[in-house]
Amino acid sequence: MRVFGVLSSYQDIQSTMLMPARIRLFTHRFSSLLPSSSSSSPPPFSLTFRTSLSHSAPPQSHHVSATKTPKISISDTAKFVRTVLFIPPGTDPEEVTEDMILPGSNIVLGPYAGEAKVKEVQFIGSSIRPKDCPKDERPEFAMLGRSNVGKSSLINSLVRKKEVALTSKKPGKTQLINHFLVNRSWYLVDLPGYGFANAPESARMDWSSFTKGYFLNRESLVSILLLVDASVPPQKIDLDCANWIGRNNLPMTIVFTKCDKMKNKKGNRPDENIKSFQELIKESYKIYPPWIMTSSVTGLGRDELLLHMSQLRNYWDN
Repeated sequence: MRVFGVLSSYQDIQSTMLMPARIRLFTHRFSSLLPSSSSSSPPPFSLTFRTSLSHSAPPQSHHVSATKTPKISISDTAKFVRTVLFIPPGTDPEEVTEDMILPGSNIVLGPYAGEAKVKEVQFIGSSIRPKDCPKDERPEFAMLGRSNVGKSSLINSLVRKKEVALTSKKPGKTQLINHFLVNRSWYLVDLPGYGFANAPESARMDWSSFTKGYFLNRESLVSILLLVDASVPPQKIDLDCANWIGRNNLPMTIVFTKCDKMKNKKGNRPDENIKSFQELIKESYKIYPPWIMTSSVTGLGRDELLLHMSQLRNYWDN
């Protein structure tokens, strides 16, 4: 079962007043990390009431009372829930509370979240071509990113073992599809990094024919984990990759790495770079893909990412 768009079907939104915690959720938690709203419509953060939404009829506005209360836009609140938060299968958007959202992310933790502890990891092998990959149909999470994004360091952090994945001061060392079997039940896949022009000619990979072929034909792929360096402004090659994934309707979680760093004193903060990246890819996505902030140095986001992967994996297994 493919898990893209891994969003549950939305039930009709009932008329109800937002609880205080939900108000805080809409007004505070994401405002610093989300692209600004269009000036032509009020931002969703300003809404304080929710009214019913019909999928078969156009949105309407209603007076909340007979007093001079401004009209409430149905579509803005519904759009916020649909497009900003990642709502996993089995979760009613109306029941989402602030404590269900994983810290440093837009990911709601749902009923499919389960055992996330990595107890053992085994290197299975390397494949030159997608068709040579393991054929046992265990669920897979494929890590992809620029050659110096910190992919191997994140893999080592997730499994809490040093040198499970090769780390090197020379970006571009991973040149094959590497499968790691975790807990004897699912695969973490280390894909070749892209965008390192100084790699030896013989080691350069044709991303179009190699990695894209893996994504488009791998039935056991649960999600692509696209690693993006949050310590630098958005890079064109990362944007191109994210947009290609979106256009092909492939499952993806954006994993922002190096969130503890800032390249220079004049550079943007990681949260500013994250916001810019989201703004630049929004045309390729009807809804925001799930995203999470991480750091292999401090451990930020490690446990939360594993929890997110557990709910995708358990839903895929169902």
